[in-house]
Amino acid sequence: MHSLNRRGFLGTAAGLSAALLAGCGTGPAPGTAATGGPRKGGRLRAAFAGGGAQETLDPHLSNLFVEASRSKALFDKLADYGPDLSVLPRLAESWEPSADLTRWRVTLREATFHDGRPVRADDVLYSYARIADPARAFRAKTTLAVIDLAASRAVGERAVEFALRRPFAEFPNILAAFGVFVVPEGVEDFTRPVGSGPFCFGSFEPGCSLLLRRNADYWEGAPHLDELQYLIANEEPARVNALLGGQADYAHDITATTARTYRGNDRLAVTRLTNSGMQAFAMKLDRPPFDDRNLREAVFLLADREQLVETVLAGAGQVGNDLFGRGYQYYAEEIPQRAHDLEKAKWLVDKAGARGLKVRLDTSAAAGGFVESASVFADQMRQAGFDVEVAVGDKDTYWKDVLDRGSLCCFRSGAMPIESHFAQRLLTPSTTNITKWRRPEFDALYAKAVSLADERARRDVYAEMQRMQHAEGGYLVWGFADWLVATRPGVGGVVDAPANTLDWARFDKVWLA
Repeated sequence: MHSLNRRGFLGTAAGLSAALLAGCGTGPAPGTAATGGPRKGGRLRAAFAGGGAQETLDPHLSNLFVEASRSKALFDKLADYGPDLSVLPRLAESWEPSADLTRWRVTLREATFHDGRPVRADDVLYSYARIADPARAFRAKTTLAVIDLAASRAVGERAVEFALRRPFAEFPNILAAFGVFVVPEGVEDFTRPVGSGPFCFGSFEPGCSLLLRRNADYWEGAPHLDELQYLIANEEPARVNALLGGQADYAHDITATTARTYRGNDRLAVTRLTNSGMQAFAMKLDRPPFDDRNLREAVFLLADREQLVETVLAGAGQVGNDLFGRGYQYYAEEIPQRAHDLEKAKWLVDKAGARGLKVRLDTSAAAGGFVESASVFADQMRQAGFDVEVAVGDKDTYWKDVLDRGSLCCFRSGAMPIESHFAQRLLTPSTTNITKWRRPEFDALYAKAVSLADERARRDVYAEMQRMQHAEGGYLVWGFADWLVATRPGVGGVVDAPANTLDWARFDKVWLA
């Protein structure tokens, strides 16, 4: 079997088809238009970037986008995120906290694993204990740290009582967190995984192809598709050419340039996944020069966000306001948009005696658009009087390098609840606090917010925290990128949903005409 790559797509469409069909079999092509309502049957072929021969189907090890999508096809979480990052029930039918928010009872819906066994409370407890195992390195381990699993218990077969280490009103965020999937009790071998998701395992060759089949007994209703096949194409041109050549029906993560090139073309359709990625620059507040609030304000004011969105994102995004989570639950829409004011920025630079100040802007190819955004922003900073050096670092070590080093760097984030952004990046003990924002009063507000059962009261505290960040913080959030996916004619049911939410890369609701 052969994964899709650039070299495999240099010939004609016929040559492409022959080359691919000689390796990863793809089944019959779909029809030419997704007209009318959903239809049953067919195999959808979805092309993603992959992780090579070391790929695994263990859902607790999900990290790449292809792994996250495959995991949601095979497994379920207790909850997941809606388009505004509020929490929606999945395997959990409901949840109810104690009066002091230190115990939460989660009631499970009636669902079965692919081998016919019911999903039980003991499966949930086993899955959470496996993720939280101190001897392992599962991504969601820190997310579950608030749960006292030793004190948690099953209440019959269909309810779990979770004991928490402190009052925590945002407990549903944990149920929906990335990678917190429910697996059968005792399972460690995922070579032929058994989950409770909408598709059942068929066959797998790491780094090449995963074939799944329709789960007719899925608790939310059987998928429209008979089969779902994931194909690996690490380069974006390869994914696009796979669509054009008839070897794939869905291509994840295409560029805005590609979308523009094929606008109005009946050979493929583009769906925008709005608000999928925050784009930012991060200033460190614990060292010169950005420990000076005047200089931070100057940087906020000199930033031409519209130019960055148009140039770096090719217009496929929205202008940011130096806050995470635009459009998400609890986002402080009432805070006025910060405007570009180059003259005031120059005045503040002069007031701080910083004209000609040498500033290093760290970037790398670790994320798409980073090098381009650094170049554009460096020019903007120079207009305000800074002497900026753009330093392009190693893409493989970039995130580790910039966490504690330097003073200014490119930054981005995928979708997550605003509460999670606070907890992971802005509290004094947060392990990914790249801006080195350390404010005891901010920590106290967070502790207050997550101990409030009343959602409106919690919203008010989160708004106060965002006002603090907007006025004094170190994140210059210049935009929110729309991630793009492309489909062939004949594919229906692909919807606009931010990456990492329930309806992103979700194929049980997709159909072929």
